[in-house]
Amino acid sequence: MKYETVIGLEVHAELSTKTKAFCACEYTFGAEVNSQCCPICTAMPGTLPVLNKAVVEYAMKLGLSTGCTINKDSRFDRKNYFYPDLPSGYQISQHFVPICQNGELEFFHKGEKRKTRINRIHMEEDTAKLLHGVASNGGTLIDFNRCGVPLLEIVTEPDLRSGDEAKDLLEALRMLLATLDICNCKMQEGAIRCDINVSVRPLGQTEYGTRVEMKNVSTFSGAILAIEYESNRQIELIESGSAVSQETRRWDEQENKSVSMRTKENAADYRYFPEPNLTPVIVDDAWLKAMEETLPELPIPKFDRYRSLNIPESESWMLVEQLDKAFFFEKCTELGANPRNAANWILGHITARLNKSGISINDSPLSAAALCEILELVEKAKINLDAGKRVADEIFDNGGSPAEIVEKLSLAQVSDKGELEQLITEVLKANEKSVTDYKNGKTNAFGFLVGQCMKASKGKANPQIINSLLKEALG
Repeated sequence: MKYETVIGLEVHAELSTKTKAFCACEYTFGAEVNSQCCPICTAMPGTLPVLNKAVVEYAMKLGLSTGCTINKDSRFDRKNYFYPDLPSGYQISQHFVPICQNGELEFFHKGEKRKTRINRIHMEEDTAKLLHGVASNGGTLIDFNRCGVPLLEIVTEPDLRSGDEAKDLLEALRMLLATLDICNCKMQEGAIRCDINVSVRPLGQTEYGTRVEMKNVSTFSGAILAIEYESNRQIELIESGSAVSQETRRWDEQENKSVSMRTKENAADYRYFPEPNLTPVIVDDAWLKAMEETLPELPIPKFDRYRSLNIPESESWMLVEQLDKAFFFEKCTELGANPRNAANWILGHITARLNKSGISINDSPLSAAALCEILELVEKAKINLDAGKRVADEIFDNGGSPAEIVEKLSLAQVSDKGELEQLITEVLKANEKSVTDYKNGKTNAFGFLVGQCMKASKGKANPQIINSLLKEALG
């Protein structure tokens, strides 16, 4: 029997606000243990939470970018469970009335545009972090720095059908969060974490199978492996005559398998009730409009625009994914650069130099204006491509302007036909065997002769003119 895998995601995105969700503490990943916490985020008696306005605005931006309905009167609730990383015994979240509902996220899968429905996006606080095995007695310690850090939870409908499809959607969500500048998206720091709901059913069946949740998958590649593993595990259970239990499992990235944590019948286990210490979040039309006006160009429309500029698909995606390079590219096109040439240089030679120097394009010694000048020199045949790269390298190493460097290094391209004809005559005399080979049908000899001409000109000859004149000379 053939089976279909049904997948829904619950993605937690850590917001890059200056302070936590309900107190004035800042949060920096890797800071000294318990150095960024206060009586509020550690839930000391008598303290009260105060909502960070930026958390609401970040949630609205993501909701608007995914076509969600923004609830103008949303509420906070207490999600009750008792675990050492939750000092209050409950998590402040949104259960009954989330801020965003009923949207969709567009993404590409195997070259085709897909859409996944978003059930809801809600605001909540993060927990503390358990440090296992670090105490002198081998026990567990707690770092409260992360406690109270604002999160957005993005809950999709069960519209996905494979690990690869889920990975592509997660990549699209990561790009969107980065474009909106509301999350640093550093998965190695836990900025994006994913819970995955997986069930299987016979192909063609409309009724869903029993859902299993896998907690805190921390990499996109791990998401693929987790989905494949869980799908195969459920199919094996069904075909052996056993039932799939509704439960929560933990994905072990070292062992590449899931491990049962607890059975879970429904969300009522958390005994949600309204948070009495926070007022409703009221969004008026003016605030909503102000948030709409702050939205940047989103990834999919930006990709479509880059493709319309004749930039290849792979390069378009690279620009969309790398916001700093996209911004540099935009500056180049504003200055009149040919879009395809600019993209090729930025993602090729310039990126290689940046990697060699260990710097970002924001710190590049080569400005957008200087790159545009190099591109113009190459396009107008005043220097050739190799000379253009030498100019860029010189700016990286020693600074200067393109025009000055071309003059200093004598890089101006030779396009004078008389001068090049004389050079070709000398090359042909020095390479009579290759001339004979070419006339006898060995076409690769032509490439050798072009190379000898370029060598004789010290790389300064115009290659297009060399090719044309060489063909004439060889008959």
